[in-house]
Amino acid sequence: MRPLNIILLASAFNGLTQRAWLELREAGHSPSVVLFTDATAVCEQIENSGADLVICPFLKDRVPEALWRHPQRPVVIIHPGIVGDRGASALDWAITRELPSWGVTALQAVEEMDAGPVWATCEFNLPAGLRKSELYNGRVSDAAIRCIREVVEKFIDGFVPVALDYNDPKVRGRLQPNMKQDDRSFSWHDCSRFIKRCIDAADGQPGVLASLAGGQYYVYDAHPDERTGRPGEILAVHDDAILVATGDQSLWIGSLRRKPQPGEETFKRPARHVLAGQLAGLPVLDWSVARSPFCEEAYQPLRYRESGHVGELTFEFYNGAMSTEQCGRMVEALRWAKARDTQVLLIKGGRGSFSNGVHLNVIQAAEDPGAEAWANIQAIDDVCAELLSARQLVVSGITGNAGAGGVMLALAADIVFARADVVLNPHYKSMGLYGSEYWTYSLPRAVGPAMAEQLTQACLPVSARQALQLGMVQEIGPRCPEEFALWLLQRANGVLGDPTYAAVRERKLRVDHVLIGQCRDTELQEMQEDMLYNRNQFAEKCRHFVYKRKVCGTPARLIADWARVRDVELAG
Repeated sequence: MRPLNIILLASAFNGLTQRAWLELREAGHSPSVVLFTDATAVCEQIENSGADLVICPFLKDRVPEALWRHPQRPVVIIHPGIVGDRGASALDWAITRELPSWGVTALQAVEEMDAGPVWATCEFNLPAGLRKSELYNGRVSDAAIRCIREVVEKFIDGFVPVALDYNDPKVRGRLQPNMKQDDRSFSWHDCSRFIKRCIDAADGQPGVLASLAGGQYYVYDAHPDERTGRPGEILAVHDDAILVATGDQSLWIGSLRRKPQPGEETFKRPARHVLAGQLAGLPVLDWSVARSPFCEEAYQPLRYRESGHVGELTFEFYNGAMSTEQCGRMVEALRWAKARDTQVLLIKGGRGSFSNGVHLNVIQAAEDPGAEAWANIQAIDDVCAELLSARQLVVSGITGNAGAGGVMLALAADIVFARADVVLNPHYKSMGLYGSEYWTYSLPRAVGPAMAEQLTQACLPVSARQALQLGMVQEIGPRCPEEFALWLLQRANGVLGDPTYAAVRERKLRVDHVLIGQCRDTELQEMQEDMLYNRNQFAEKCRHFVYKRKVCGTPARLIADWARVRDVELAG
């Protein structure tokens, strides 16, 4: 296949854009990223780059006319909908209507949004109960990558895209309005299943506005429960979630965002934090792993089970963020699990991201963000310390994308298994941090000192396949989450007798705990400068992340050399 110079035009370098960038590189092409700032700047960057093709994996902005009218260089939009579907709320409507199947379509940009000729499409089954972020990062992302591969192959072969024809009975999609809060609204008197579906369809952004505890809040992260009460009443608290009664049963609500006043900005936080002053006197339910290790409760951010010689601890924190308190709960759970008569300790993530390290939203909301960041990094270090000091052989299962301290948390295990096509970001520098979580011990142990330095300085994503080649990951399991969970438990049960891991078992007997302690001390000395004294503008970068500030331009690390050539020529 002829290698192409491809621009990825996107509103953000999000998980799908990163996956597309990695996929194209591994296929032998040369992708370069342009993050959408303003139409004039974007046109200049792309026109001067000499790109063969422009693909938009995640674009919320309208493609400028000067770009889509280019006769030889098509601009292809990756739309999360079936052929004929149009509009910005495609996934929201699909979840709300409980459609049995959905798809992704690659279509050429034209004047009318999502109305251009079709390059490729890929459909998939749509199971009930998925929230939007889970659907987007899973089946939509998989289908989008298949469409991107097909677009590139067809472009090389001189394919002419097929005009959209609504008279064709095979074209089932239609123009759909942007979903408004009125379309999402529910009453707490409605059944839990309906309310959860409304919340799932608005997951990530924008949330569903609802009345709660005498105020107006956008609600996120819903989990069903069988307890009952007066609809809309808060019944109890567990960890960071509140239990709200519905028309038939109840729902755990994990995150809230207060409706802002005019001119005000608010952001998502754990529900218990947002309503802190209004929860006095409510029952605080505790089924933590250490006190109720094998409980049957439906909602368990931390849950434990045993299978043969394996103790399996699953942690599921919304969006992969781990606050100081969440880390403390995980430390307590790990200490209990380590005291069990097991030979392998398996830690794995839940349905969403594996882990992205410290909880930036909780940090930003604190009265003293620097002090909260400092407490948070020490708490997540404590989690890693429990893994590094375990008597058992520790296996980590990377169930979803991971970033920064989340990657290093996984690497604190003796053996790392990853779900196919997850994306890892093993770096901190872009957030203005030196990094901790024992990365100066675990990452060089996995990839060698030179590569560890390169990975942390380059600030680029790493694919599961690349991580396997580098030694960060030992095996890659199935892409399907359910299949991966089964495969992971089987492999964890097999590592004790597997000759492949004889050296790992031997290495565990010779762990240098003095060196490990020195690595933590050195890292925290550096992090003190970053978090308490703001050496590299962590405070500003954290604030921009939490408030979702639009980028000022494309970071130089994402621009390929060929995309800079014309700029140099013009400057000369």
